[in-house]
Formats: sequence, C-alpha cells, structure tokens
Amino acid sequence: MKKRFLYLLLPIVTLVLEILPYGAVCIFASSPTERIRQTFSYFDPLPFGYANFAPLLTAIITCVIMILLIVFWIKGSIPTATAAKRVLYVAIALSLGSLVLGVAYFSLVAGLFTLSLIAELLLLQFTLQKPA
Repeated sequence: MKKRFLYLLLPIVTLVLEILPYGAVCIFASSPTERIRQTFSYFDPLPFGYANFAPLLTAIITCVIMILLIVFWIKGSIPTATAAKRVLYVAIALSLGSLVLGVAYFSLVAGLFTLSLIAELLLLQFTLQKPA
C-alpha cells in the first residue's frame, strides 16, 4: 500500500496546478485593436462560458483519475489502474484542447500539468507491464 502512494503524487500536483488561477486563458477584445489576456483556474466556469471547453472538462476528468487512483491505492486492483490509464489518455487529449483555439490560449501552467498527466500515464504504463 505504501508503494502505491507514489501513484497519487502526480495527480495531486496536477490538481494543485489546475486550481491555480494561471491555467485557462481567455482573450477579450476591449477595442477593435486591443486584446486583453486573462488567466483563470481550470475549475472556473468562465472560460467554459466563452467556448473554451477543454479546461473545465480536463479538471473534472482529473478528479475522476484521482478517485480511480485512490481506489487503486487502497485495493491494489489492476483493473482500476487500467481504467485510470485509459481515462488519462482522454485527459491528456483534453488538456491540449485549448491549442485548437490557438497557442495564445495555452499557458505555461497548462503545459506543466499536461506533462504531469503524461508522466502519470507513463508511470502506470510501465508498472502495469511488469510481470507479477
């Protein structure tokens, strides 16, 4: 059980980065020539209201991943870890979803927690491939 606690560290880091108000980006036009770039937490519904769907959906899916990994930490169930791995693929794709709107909508913090999701996926991938 203590060894499996390692699987919770990266999702905790990811959730902390998503809570920070620097991840989701909205660009507002204050005049025809001036643009104002504001950043928000991934849990903030304001970017979702302005058609930037990826941040809020990524935050919700990250919470689902955290729940799956807590169950894996407690029970040690390999099917639960496999389910978390599959949900991680979706979370990584969604975390890159802001790039569809343009590079200006992607922040450094968004890149950091995308990297943390990829690291968690690799950790699960290599662990689940080990022979028992």
